[in-house]
Amino acid sequence: MNHFDKIISVARKTIETEGNAILNLANLLDEEFAAAVDYIYQSQGRVIVTGIGKSANIATKIVATLNSTGTPAIFMHAADAIHGDLGIIQEKDTVICISKSGNTPEIKVLVPLIKASGNKLMGLTSHRDSFLGQQSDFILNAYVEKEACPNNLAPTTSTTAQLVMGDALAMSLLELRGFSSKDFARFHPGGSLGKKLYLRVSDLTSLNEMPQVSPDTNIKRVIVEISEKLLGVTAVVDNNKIVGIITDGDLRRMLTKVDNIAGLTAKDIMTSNPRIIDNDAMAVEAMEMMDKNGITQILAEKDGVYSGVVHIHNLSKEGII
Repeated sequence: MNHFDKIISVARKTIETEGNAILNLANLLDEEFAAAVDYIYQSQGRVIVTGIGKSANIATKIVATLNSTGTPAIFMHAADAIHGDLGIIQEKDTVICISKSGNTPEIKVLVPLIKASGNKLMGLTSHRDSFLGQQSDFILNAYVEKEACPNNLAPTTSTTAQLVMGDALAMSLLELRGFSSKDFARFHPGGSLGKKLYLRVSDLTSLNEMPQVSPDTNIKRVIVEISEKLLGVTAVVDNNKIVGIITDGDLRRMLTKVDNIAGLTAKDIMTSNPRIIDNDAMAVEAMEMMDKNGITQILAEKDGVYSGVVHIHNLSKEGII
């Protein structure tokens, strides 16, 4: 086996080991898991997620996922908790403690303090019979047979399992809350993901000029309108209704076919029945329509009245594509 083959073999074995462990988690889900989810759902407090070492890193990601999907959550480092940060925990909060072994010194100190405060404790662990498992009100079973590490030491499979169980918890809560894409957008107002969920066609048409000509507009004026409005297109409008579209491509094709353009008008070269999108539609729908039809601009209307143009550059600038 050469050097590269060995690398690929190790990587493949790692993925297969972790993949099999993750698939097995589905078999570990039980009524206790469901009861834990329901308790958080019914609770009026927050979810405090704690751990140490690699488990602490997983805890921060679970907290982020919970917060972004409608369940208020806070990360509390297990070591810091026993040195003053226990004040984070409020009366109605639920605490999720993450530990593969469930027997680390910090966990053994922290767990009794949590129990003494009267907060419900959920243990996300690989060992039900550990100290954490025995002290928890609910166990989130993240059992793994072995780590992907050849020495069965470095947290690999176990931390992946913890992460997946956190996702399962968060998605179950999302479903119970009826958390919609609109809710998601409310928690993700920034970045391309948020914009895909809330940005509308009207937000983009308002940024652009509104090129338009009538069916009888002469070609010279059509060329000027397209050039001045800088969108490479103009709508052909009759009584505020879109009846056609002319692009700069249409103009180039016309010039290759016609020697004398003096008598031509917009209706002679326009494309009738162009693609039109509602001004209140989501911007991502405009992107999908452009992609499907191989076009770079699309006309918009509101209540049947021409309202503007969306250009592919608008979508690119906003990070939609």
